[in-house]
Amino acid sequence: MSDIFDDMDDDSSIVRSDRKKYSDEQDNKLRPQMLCDFLGQESVKKNLFTFIQAAKQREEPLDHLLLIGPPGLGKTTLAQITAHELGVDFKVTSAPALEKPKDLAGILSTITPRTVFFIDEIHRLKPAIEEMLYIAMEDFELDWIIGQGAAARTVRIPIPPFTLVGATTKAGSVSSPLRSRFGFIPRFEFYTQKELSLIIKRSAGILDIGIYEDAALLLAKCCRGTPRVANRVLRRMRDFAQVAKSPVITREIVEEGLERLEIDSMGLEKYDREILLSIIRKFGGGPVGAETLAISIGEAQDTLEDYYEPYLIQCGLLQRTARGRIVTEMAYEHLGIEAEKTSQNQGMLF
Repeated sequence: MSDIFDDMDDDSSIVRSDRKKYSDEQDNKLRPQMLCDFLGQESVKKNLFTFIQAAKQREEPLDHLLLIGPPGLGKTTLAQITAHELGVDFKVTSAPALEKPKDLAGILSTITPRTVFFIDEIHRLKPAIEEMLYIAMEDFELDWIIGQGAAARTVRIPIPPFTLVGATTKAGSVSSPLRSRFGFIPRFEFYTQKELSLIIKRSAGILDIGIYEDAALLLAKCCRGTPRVANRVLRRMRDFAQVAKSPVITREIVEEGLERLEIDSMGLEKYDREILLSIIRKFGGGPVGAETLAISIGEAQDTLEDYYEPYLIQCGLLQRTARGRIVTEMAYEHLGIEAEKTSQNQGMLF
């Protein structure tokens, strides 16, 4: 019996792996490959185009880049595009995957000249790895300790000049010494409805499904200002259209699909509404600390702060104060709840 369950576990892990691989393939299929195809973030694109052209003319590596912004806005995609525009290799990792200095050394010792090396969640680098990265970024060398005890000595190993592209959702968590070593530090903003509408229509074409203008605009309105969310929801609308035997995504399909996915007119998902309702019902509208709020809704604090809060704050539904999070009057109106003015001012810091 145990063997059967072991086999089932192996099979389920294979299925999960296959699903993730398929999801990644779908995402990659929708990623633009050239800077001219990357929609939105116009100021960032314009400056980056200039810097890329200058680096190519000098035949030098592009200066190091630090990309700042909420998840899903295209930081990884822009890093890939940068490597493609430069015509160089692209290597990618994430800070949590770099557990020891030898992990970083293993990657940097195999790069080719002018490689674009992308580190996601760079604010989570361990101190020892970050210190090794300082020298690599400035001098294109690796400090390595040979021997142990009194006989130990440090040698510097040269590596090819490269471009480090770091991405972070928490700019304040990037140490000052590391931040100062980046030559260009653009900040990504949430996308407008018009920009998202263009992205949705482009992605629909790649997915070989038609979509009406009013349907694309409605979908764009409900995608949290984020291309990743827009592409994810578009794929679900394609499913609804296919089952309805419609060759095109109509406004009616989008309306029904959003209702079934529990996404409202402001793009709030079920969990967004639960966060606001938790603050209202459990903490009198706030203020409440982030840690306490995360525990009350059964979510990790990092996920709360990085994924949910930025959009709720941008929509004017939530405020961060010195004492904690507070729900705004607009949130009460959106949820159809009558605000109790006194309760908002009687909250305690949890």
